[in-house]
Amino acid sequence: MSVDLQTVKRVAHLARIAVSEEDAERMTGELNAILGFVEQLNEVDVSGVEPMTSVTPMDMKKRSDVVTDGGKAADIVVNAPATEENFFLVPKVVE
Repeated sequence: MSVDLQTVKRVAHLARIAVSEEDAERMTGELNAILGFVEQLNEVDVSGVEPMTSVTPMDMKKRSDVVTDGGKAADIVVNAPATEENFFLVPKVVE
C-alpha cells in the first residue's frame, strides 16, 4: 500500500490539520516508509507466540473473584429521598 499526495492532503483535511504543499510532499515519503515497515511486520510468523501484556514475564495482579454486597449499601442510599432496608423506594407506576 502506498500513499500519494492527494491522500495526505485528504487525511490532513479530515484531521483538521493545516499542511503546506512542501510538508505534504515530505509526509508522503514518511507515511510510505511507515506503511512499508508495517507491511514488513505482517510477514513475520507469530503463530507459536503467546500474547504478552509486558516485555518482562510477570503475572497480572488479579483480585479474587468473589461475590460480595459491596459493603457500602448504606452509603449508596444515603441521598435517596425514600429508602427501606438499604433499598430505594419508588412510587408505584403500574395499576
